[in-house]
Amino acid sequence: MDTPPPDGFRTMLTHWRKQRRLMKKALAEAMGFDPSYISHVESGRYPPSEEFARLAEQKLSTGGELWRSWQATPEAQPASTGGGELFVDSDHAELRYHEGTYTASMRRRVVNGGNEPVTRYLARISVDRYPGRPELSNELYRNHPLTWERLNLTASCNGEPMAWVAKHDRDSFKEVWLSFENEHSMFPLYPGQSALLEYSYVVGEDQWGQWFQRAVRLPTRALSVELRFPASLGPGVWGTETSTTASAVPLRSAVQSREIDGEMAFTWHTNDPPIGARYRLEWRWRNSTEQDTTTRPSLRTASDRMRAAGIVQEGEEILAQIARSFRWPEEAEEAGEVIDQLHSAVQRVREHHHFGKGMGLAAPQIGLARAAAIVFPPDPEAAPVVLLNPTIIGESSQTDSQYEGCLSFFDVRGIVPRARRIEVEHTLTDGTTAITVFTDALARLVAHEVDHLYGMTYRVRMLEGTSPLPVEEYRGTGKSWSYDRSAG
Repeated sequence: MDTPPPDGFRTMLTHWRKQRRLMKKALAEAMGFDPSYISHVESGRYPPSEEFARLAEQKLSTGGELWRSWQATPEAQPASTGGGELFVDSDHAELRYHEGTYTASMRRRVVNGGNEPVTRYLARISVDRYPGRPELSNELYRNHPLTWERLNLTASCNGEPMAWVAKHDRDSFKEVWLSFENEHSMFPLYPGQSALLEYSYVVGEDQWGQWFQRAVRLPTRALSVELRFPASLGPGVWGTETSTTASAVPLRSAVQSREIDGEMAFTWHTNDPPIGARYRLEWRWRNSTEQDTTTRPSLRTASDRMRAAGIVQEGEEILAQIARSFRWPEEAEEAGEVIDQLHSAVQRVREHHHFGKGMGLAAPQIGLARAAAIVFPPDPEAAPVVLLNPTIIGESSQTDSQYEGCLSFFDVRGIVPRARRIEVEHTLTDGTTAITVFTDALARLVAHEVDHLYGMTYRVRMLEGTSPLPVEEYRGTGKSWSYDRSAG
């Protein structure tokens, strides 16, 4: 038998998996993990947990080599937080809206799969009144920050009240340690034990927008969400899933609905969600009579509709700024959050317009001065392109001119010459740098969004002496761009 090179647990894992002639998917299924998890561990995107290492040793039967290799990793060093090695057997979240107030209730069955007692559990609370309009949310929370008093946070473990202490206390974001103790006793979670954690808090609709997100940060076997709204509001609910590759798709299973005692209950669940996945549910009231001109502007023009979807319109200073690049690894999570917000904004935009040529959206267009954009190719079956810190480093001499539209001034279309082939250097979600070549329609879409990240719109690319055409006079809506394949 070949001897594996002595350079770490991940190399050892790959070596023994191949020795046993197992594909990543087969090993993941044998271990009870999501298929993507093996890839993430072997590539270094996820640190191998103790539970993972033990199961891998058991399934691959390496005579202890794999386990000893894991013991030499940083992940094997004793934790100082008292966190142990938790995983979640079941995670159920309920959000209820009643008379202007949201009440969020979390119920998690957690298991200590490590060899040290668990003494505390980290919970997060994040609110955003105006998704896609960060300038409005920032102003709101500066003037009216979310407070612990108003949240009225309560928590229990197996029915026993839990003490808690704040870790982060920001205007719209809180992190709190829930302690396995109270003024009367201590009840740490010992290895092999499970416990039912429950906590809840309340937020007024003046501080929380119409969205609810669940992020998978621990190995989880079952995840479910229930939203309950007054039936009289005519609620409609939809959702998206974002993986560690930062590409959002509609939820893979449908949201179910039923009416119960004057309320509409919307439920959704999934099994074995991958670590790093985010599931975002959003809703709207079809029958609401609220007249909030900030969130419900007039929809008379195409630009009005884009503004209603949360798209920053021409004239705002942020569209003329150079977006700030992301740093890895310290800003990796923030990059994922920005991509999440872009995908949510795209879904809102698509409620107002069909895009036959593909579409793109840059972070400055939703009020975020960060170097991130997403592009949806003309082919509806093609995966979206995620661009982080993109720079065009090469382009062909061959160009063509086509009409473009921009969500930030959507009442006009302008004819723009662009290179038919571009080379873009960008950062992948794991922090590595890649160079990708785009051609024709996709090259045009990508170049348009990269311009936004450098404070430019297509107006500066138009030929001298030309001006945009009012959309009423434009006759190419819904038609794909055409290219002469024989040229060049």
